Amino acid sequence: MSDGRQRAARSGAPSGGAPATGPAAPFKPGRIAVYTALVVLGALVGIAGSLVQAAWFPGGLLLALAACAGLFHGGRRVFGTQLGALAPAAGWLISIVILLGGRPEGDYVFGDALGLTFFTLGGMAIAVICATMSRSPHPGADSGRPGK
Repeated sequence: MSDGRQRAARSGAPSGGAPATGPAAPFKPGRIAVYTALVVLGALVGIAGSLVQAAWFPGGLLLALAACAGLFHGGRRVFGTQLGALAPAAGWLISIVILLGGRPEGDYVFGDALGLTFFTLGGMAIAVICATMSRSPHPGADSGRPGK
């Protein structure tokens, strides 16, 4: 038996030529670039959302949270992985934390404490929901019902 087959037999992994999926899959430069773009887009949505929620409370808050939900859910649907939702959420969270620091003069981007709380906690809740949702079935997939 070859060395590779012996390792596969010991580890319990299939010895066939099946490509690795999930975290074991090799990273491709295009995929890394798209995840990086999602992180940057998440940061932009976080910055825009912080400005909108402070300016037009409560309508701006709902608009900002809807933009977060659309981006996080879109990333999840496009890639079909949790990382698709977590990449823009990471960019969003980093931008929010940076904006929370304020300026040396004492100014903050966020208008009031209530909007800040709802935007931060609401965005985090949406990110967790989008990252932990189950995969939707693919169209045309077998339903598993007998006789169909």
